[in-house]
Amino acid sequence: MRLSTRAQYAVRAMVDLSLHSEGKPVALRDIAQREDIPLNYLEQLFNRLRRGSIVESVRGPGGGYLLARESSAILVGEIVATVEEPLTPVSCMDKGKGRCTRTAACTTHSVWEMLGERIRTFLDSITLEDLVRDARRRPGESEDQ
Repeated sequence: MRLSTRAQYAVRAMVDLSLHSEGKPVALRDIAQREDIPLNYLEQLFNRLRRGSIVESVRGPGGGYLLARESSAILVGEIVATVEEPLTPVSCMDKGKGRCTRTAACTTHSVWEMLGERIRTFLDSITLEDLVRDARRRPGESEDQ
C-alpha cells in the first residue's frame, strides 16, 4: 500500500515551509526548488492546504505562505486528508463508483476497515513539529536554515 505522490509532496512541502518560514511568508518557487517538486503541482497542493485552513497565503511583494497555526497543532494525518482522497486500503471500500455491494457478507471487510483506521491513527499521532524536529537533527539541514 502506498500513499500518493500528492500526499508525499504535501508533507515534504509543509516541513520545508515550517523549517524556512521563521514568521515570514515563504514563496512556493523556493519550496519547489529546495524539494524538487514541480511548481504548478505545488500550487495545486497549497490551494487545497489553504482551503483546509492549514496554511495562509500572503499576496504581494514578499508574499508566499505561512502556517495557519503552530506546527505542533498540525497533524500529518490532517495534511494527508486535506490533499488526498480518503485513505482506504482496498478499492472496494472507496466511496462511490466501484463500492462493494457485499459489505455485509464480506468476511474480510472488518480487517480492511481496521487497517484503514490504524493508518489514520498512526498519521494523526505525528505532528508537523515532530517532522521538523527530526529534519533539524539530520546532517546538512542546519546549513539550509
